[in-house]
Amino acid sequence: MSKTDSSKQEAITSTVTGADIQKVGFRAMIQKEAIMYNLAGSARNNPDGTLSVSLQGDKDRIDDTIAAIRAGSKKSSKNNTVNQAAAALDANLKTFTVFAWTSTTRDITDPYDLVFTRRPADDEISLDDAKVVWNKIAQSTLKGDDLTKFNNHLDTVDE
Repeated sequence: MSKTDSSKQEAITSTVTGADIQKVGFRAMIQKEAIMYNLAGSARNNPDGTLSVSLQGDKDRIDDTIAAIRAGSKKSSKNNTVNQAAAALDANLKTFTVFAWTSTTRDITDPYDLVFTRRPADDEISLDDAKVVWNKIAQSTLKGDDLTKFNNHLDTVDE
């Protein structure tokens, strides 16, 4: 699809509910989907235990990401509920941000905003390549002891 073809572009906002969707690497999984599919948007934990997720980009890629959110990850609940609504496209939105990311597994308690900037070529990449990109984002964002903890777990934790 060319960058000027906006016929299949859409934006959505959603609230995700499930038994275990916080403190299990779920927003990181969503961001890896966004990296894989080159989507913009954000994910944040809500105080009530739900997630707020916004996605913008190719409609089919958004649908695939929503399906992955519903299915869940290795550590999260499965069959999650996604209540979504159409949103206005923002031509200036070029990033997908996980707000206030922490890692229970790695004992990282200081919150970090992890920001993926969309690729200029609106291409898809493999999940393995998306994980590499995500790790680089985390490594360029984390500081001090948190970066050390993250790097020490790279070979042992597959998130």
